[in-house]
Amino acid sequence: MDASAKPANKPPRAVGRPIWPKVPAAFVRAMLAGHSALGLAFAALIYLVCFSGSIAVFTQEFTRWEQPAGPVLHAASPQAVDRAFRQALVVNPAAHDVMVQMPEPARPRLSVHLDDAKGAERTFLADATGALAGELKTPWTEFQAALHTVLHLPRAWGGFIVGLTGVALLSSLVSGVLSHPRVFKDAFAFRWGGSKRLQEADLHNRISVWGLPFHLVVSLTGAFLGLTVIIVGVLALATFKGDTAKAYALFAGPRVADDPRPAPVIDLARALTTLKAAQPEARPNYLFVEHPGERGQHVAVNAVTPGRLSRGETYVLDGQAKLLGSVGYENGNAGLKVLSSLTPLHFGWFGGWPVKVAYLLLGLGLTSVTSSGVAIWLARRRAKGRPAPRWERVWIAFVWSQPFAYAVSALAALALPLAPVTVWVAATLAASATAIAWTPAAISIRLRLATAATLVLTAAVHQTLNAGRMADPVGWITDACLVLTALLLAFSTMRFAKAA
Repeated sequence: MDASAKPANKPPRAVGRPIWPKVPAAFVRAMLAGHSALGLAFAALIYLVCFSGSIAVFTQEFTRWEQPAGPVLHAASPQAVDRAFRQALVVNPAAHDVMVQMPEPARPRLSVHLDDAKGAERTFLADATGALAGELKTPWTEFQAALHTVLHLPRAWGGFIVGLTGVALLSSLVSGVLSHPRVFKDAFAFRWGGSKRLQEADLHNRISVWGLPFHLVVSLTGAFLGLTVIIVGVLALATFKGDTAKAYALFAGPRVADDPRPAPVIDLARALTTLKAAQPEARPNYLFVEHPGERGQHVAVNAVTPGRLSRGETYVLDGQAKLLGSVGYENGNAGLKVLSSLTPLHFGWFGGWPVKVAYLLLGLGLTSVTSSGVAIWLARRRAKGRPAPRWERVWIAFVWSQPFAYAVSALAALALPLAPVTVWVAATLAASATAIAWTPAAISIRLRLATAATLVLTAAVHQTLNAGRMADPVGWITDACLVLTALLLAFSTMRFAKAA
């Protein structure tokens, strides 16, 4: 057969006919309406969760910045870990649970955290020998971490709301892509020099597309992490007739029977040596001791294996430091392995500081997408003759209230004996109140300048309070980053100065 011959019954494709089927206009309109409705309904929550999540990427570094005088350790011997554990128990012999965090690259500290039956909590730092070197107090770090994970609400409710926000964000991302059939084709198209609304829309769409893989990952993992209580509840109903205790036991590893009778305190040095012999490649990063000094005491050691995207495998040892087994986060079924990867994937806690910087920038990009989405909707209303000037002022005030409130709360945590969450609420309300009197341009400029000034003051106060005892270089680096951020904020207001 002649290779150049064409079937007689197959008409040639018309010139210019699109290869892909055209998306029905009604479908696009429905997706766009759903995208707008979903985004507006959850706009404030999505913005708050995205902004707080961008900052929470550096939670470990903020712990070091807030108390930079603590001993900096890159390793701790089993004997030092055991000594720090025992000295902390002397300080609080009524401790019901004890968590020992070992040095790791992102957090080169040895610390011991104790909980007692009355709910009192204390954390101590230890030096290379295991001797206690002071109490660790990081109120601002704890504040910003809790704001992202539970919004400072009761854990069950806060986690549920954050998880639901993740679902809303994921749905908004999907509907946004489906409502713009040319979104990938126009990934590098910008309409500069024309309508400000079109410029905003192009920037909104471009950032959405460029960061789409990241946006999908963080929204999906955030939804799973936030809705853990519901997921476990469904698992309990489907598998254990509603018994949630049995469902949670799947993630706890080998069980040790509770026995409150007194016994010699578990030897953590021996436990670490036993684990090292069984798993020589694993690097322990924390130990959680339950009921120390009782016959039912046991320790769960979390250990990370290099090269794996996982928060680590959890090994359980009894009161005699005998290895009972593991949960299966790295060595178990696929479901547990996926579950173990959620936290590092969501927070960017893998790959070191380059990944964290990338997560910060991509997270701020997603925050910007949320902010610009509402701004575009408001601009569209104005273009159609239905302006909402009050909502324009309220939204821009809320957007810039968060950088300002974060800066003020950090400054207060360093200089005043006030709860950071109280200061954050007050600063958010004060910044949002500017919507009453100022124009959107004035709100944007003045809150940015106020944030810049507060960041510089925070760095100055931090340097003053820790003068001569800044043992951790992250203290210097973080202060420099605060000043650099202040300069960028101040510079960003220059092009809008006339509009104020």
